[in-house]
Amino acid sequence: MPTPYLDDLDREPVLNSRRTRITITSGPNRWSRKQHKVSDAVDFWSFAGAAANVIMQLGWPEVAYGVMESKVESGSLVKHPWKRARTTATYLAVAILGNDDDRKAYREAVNGAHRFVRSDENSPVKYNAFNRELQLWVAACLYIGIEDMYQLLHGKLDDEQLEAFYRTGSTLGTTLQVTEDMWPATRADFDRYWNIACERVVFDETTKAYLMDLVNLKMINWPMRLMFRNLLRFLTIGSLPPIFREGLDLEWSEADRRRYEHLFVFVSFVNRFIPRFLRHGGSEALVADLRRRVRSGRDLI
Repeated sequence: MPTPYLDDLDREPVLNSRRTRITITSGPNRWSRKQHKVSDAVDFWSFAGAAANVIMQLGWPEVAYGVMESKVESGSLVKHPWKRARTTATYLAVAILGNDDDRKAYREAVNGAHRFVRSDENSPVKYNAFNRELQLWVAACLYIGIEDMYQLLHGKLDDEQLEAFYRTGSTLGTTLQVTEDMWPATRADFDRYWNIACERVVFDETTKAYLMDLVNLKMINWPMRLMFRNLLRFLTIGSLPPIFREGLDLEWSEADRRRYEHLFVFVSFVNRFIPRFLRHGGSEALVADLRRRVRSGRDLI
């Protein structure tokens, strides 16, 4: 049986969305579209908040120590940042754009790595990468990042549009061990789950140090760090909800928020003139690469 990390989802959460979500004020939606689906959200700019999403996932100590203590060196964020980024991007692409066979193949590959991710007698918290509740938390973080970036690029969605968008997102969890009945049924149910789940977010000093290295791009070579650190740090902090920023003692002003949103208004305008096959090409290429690897018998991660 999975550890009951959250066994009281019927109660009212202590936190609300002002604390657990970033503020998006731009709207109504800037792109004329009758339907909104997660499969429309694989624009390359949607990955601008990738580092922030990692921070959110590591907000649960069990996930944090599962990553920091992982014995799977090839997937280490610190030692192999680009490979880890490709693995995560492939997971998103397969979960969103792939078919059932693609998801099954990638699930088996990820499971092979996850078998080695479990706590031992020296771990400060108990964890197991196969725990479905931990996977649901990670999947929920991924969904939050995708929905936020989609609204930043396309404009704020109303409740009906958000519900339609949300209904297409369950494969972010069910591509691994999360079952369909575990994924919150409605967007309102998801909000309740998310706000209650965020009550468990805590960063100890070890996790803070690890994540601040990520914020400051310590894992990449110094020339790239020098070129991209300020922009990526700005995007990372801006993509974090208040509870996560405060947990890491990161400053973010109202002026910073306005600059962040204005940046995405500009990016959204430019994106309207970029063909879809270019905007979505990276994710579609990752799915195609997965299928080639399956056919040739090569490792998938």
